[in-house]
Amino acid sequence: MRKSLLQSDTFLYATEFFAGMSVMAVELGASRLLAPYFSSSQIVWTIIIGTIMIATALGNLWGGRSADRDPDPARLYRRLIVAALWIAAVPFLGKYVILAIGGLLVVAIDTNLLIASAFLSCLAIFVFPLFLLGTVTPCLVKYCTANLAHNARVVGRLGAFQTVGSILGTFLPTFVTIPAWGTAASFLVFSGVLLALGLAYFLGRGDARRPLAATVALFFALSFLGTRSGFAFWVPGLRYEGESIYNYLQVRETESATILSTNVLFGIQSILPKGGGLSGRMYFDYVLAAPVLLAEDRPLDILVLGNGAGTFARQCRQIFPQHRLTGVEIDEKITGLARRFFELPDDVPVVTYDGRAYLQADQRRYDVIFVDAYQDITIPFQMSSVEFFRLVRDHLAPDGVLVVNFNMRTEGAEGINACLTATIGAVFPAGRVIDAGVTNRLLFVSMDETFPDRLAPKAAALSHPELRTLMARLAREWQPPRAGGQILTDDRAPVELLGMKAIDAIIRRETGYYRKILREEGLKGLMDAL
Repeated sequence: MRKSLLQSDTFLYATEFFAGMSVMAVELGASRLLAPYFSSSQIVWTIIIGTIMIATALGNLWGGRSADRDPDPARLYRRLIVAALWIAAVPFLGKYVILAIGGLLVVAIDTNLLIASAFLSCLAIFVFPLFLLGTVTPCLVKYCTANLAHNARVVGRLGAFQTVGSILGTFLPTFVTIPAWGTAASFLVFSGVLLALGLAYFLGRGDARRPLAATVALFFALSFLGTRSGFAFWVPGLRYEGESIYNYLQVRETESATILSTNVLFGIQSILPKGGGLSGRMYFDYVLAAPVLLAEDRPLDILVLGNGAGTFARQCRQIFPQHRLTGVEIDEKITGLARRFFELPDDVPVVTYDGRAYLQADQRRYDVIFVDAYQDITIPFQMSSVEFFRLVRDHLAPDGVLVVNFNMRTEGAEGINACLTATIGAVFPAGRVIDAGVTNRLLFVSMDETFPDRLAPKAAALSHPELRTLMARLAREWQPPRAGGQILTDDRAPVELLGMKAIDAIIRRETGYYRKILREEGLKGLMDAL
């Protein structure tokens, strides 16, 4: 049987096809494994693609030399089995590796923490199996080439099978396996394909069945363990954990609220306080100043770009039921969670669309536009440029108010807040800024330069006592925004790099105490402090 397998072009080309498919599937799975911890930004994608390309290049080199020294195909198929088992272990062990590396680096380095953590995590988890898969092509060239007269044809055919497999490995995880079954199951599906190739070879060769049975048992044990716990396995009170095409999604319940997060380690995207009322002086409450500034007796048209689970929309509907609200949210699953867990009213329509694309297709004008769009922890670059804010201005009523949430508070002329403020200031002449909550900052702007003066008298007339107190405080404390910073454009908007730097600064500030203990008292002192 061994001879017939080697003489079977179908089996050898199938090996190339499924190996190419698995490389791309693992690459896409890697992005989803890292995203809940480090985001799915262009920076993280660069790390993943670069690391995997390095691993496969080294595998190409080593695989070619290995095949020349010993052209026994059993060596290749053993490597496929090892790679399959490693990939099957990723859903179970990968999150522990990520947390261990992040925990070590958070007290060891001061800058580029997320970038370093993502890079080292990617190295530790994915280099070895992708190195093994990189050996497939040169080995198959060796096995398939009987003479030099047709070697170019063989290489071209193998390349075609690998490319077609890679195409399927790109589309299947994104549109089928991850949305339907999740990241863990996707790793298991494609590792199972590799395992099947290896087992088919050795079974066809008539090798001993007991080691092969043990290999299958190990694969199923890893599959069971990998699907038993989620990304945030340590978080109590989880009511939902899942994935969509765009996001990792987590709904957790605390003593005081239900919270939506799209990142495991930090961030609150939406909140539903228990017992009703406002969200506890979080930024959602301050945004209510926009309709307060404009509301007389007429209903307002309010647009929310980045509706999330609808915290602002729900609060606005409760306090100002006469206003017409429209939400835009790119992630349909988040809207489903909003209806299910966060009491988003049925009479608040939510359009599943990208915020900028929606404005380009929409012809209406709005009295209030609230921009709260984020991809994990970074602002989508297409919704941070001067061209985008000009489009927003064209959809805003002459006396309308735009509110933009900066989810990471930074200082300095080179920070992301300064750049966004400068960009928006290039379009809107009047603005006020207020720090809201722990890390958020809100920017209110309008074409009407008198709008800040209207808040204090409007606040005094409110009948809602909690909102009246908050609006009076806002009228006293908001300030004109500081000038400075780079104006972001469609051509140049490095929001992901700026966002990573802002998060680094927040982490550095929060962990400075522990780093100091580590420097002064060593590891034992750090363990005692923890």
